[in-house]
Amino acid sequence: MNLIRAAKLTPVMAALAVALVLTILRAGERDAAADGVGAGRPAAPSEEEVAAGASSSERLYPVEINPGPETPTVLARLDGQDRVARVACSTCHTTRAPDVSVRSAEALDEFHQGLTYRHGDLSCLSCHNSENYDTLRRADGSSLSYPDTMMLCAQCHGPQYRDYRNGSHGGMTGYWDLSRGPRRRNHCIDCHDAHAPAFPKVRPVFQPKDPGARQQLERAQQQTEHVDHE
Repeated sequence: MNLIRAAKLTPVMAALAVALVLTILRAGERDAAADGVGAGRPAAPSEEEVAAGASSSERLYPVEINPGPETPTVLARLDGQDRVARVACSTCHTTRAPDVSVRSAEALDEFHQGLTYRHGDLSCLSCHNSENYDTLRRADGSSLSYPDTMMLCAQCHGPQYRDYRNGSHGGMTGYWDLSRGPRRRNHCIDCHDAHAPAFPKVRPVFQPKDPGARQQLERAQQQTEHVDHE
């Protein structure tokens, strides 16, 4: 009403203005309803909501994630004889005190020699549970089973886990449209080595056909050559 007085509108003009605003608002609500947006519903439902059928009334196929690793075991000789058997990690690790200072593969003087280890400044016991070597260890000290490894990765790699849940990180097979068929998604360890998770840099097999992309590639190569000469 203050705006109407400030604009010095006549009662007829004010009524027309209010009617016009109401018409625009109703049209917006209709468009939002047609797009499935509004009434508190998100514009882009998460993958879990899609899998649960929250964004569609038709039957949707499930989204499955590849299982995590099984609890590891190793082959060991029994009593120095030729017989071998699979034994749990704790079978050997309980015979020696845990060493929290081990942060490189070179420091492994007895077990796991030859292991490739490049995982920031983490020690082995940042992830492995010194109280039960058949489990993993969260940052808060609680134990975690090996099949639940993704939750261990997620506590440090939060942005990647967020993008994974949104469907923009990690590979998959199957259908984007779950009304047509199921989807199967990779686990972290399907692409990343848990002890050296950085993904190796690769180059395309074929050079890009797009002229702009070729120019960018040539500039990058020239800059690399210039740095090498310096």
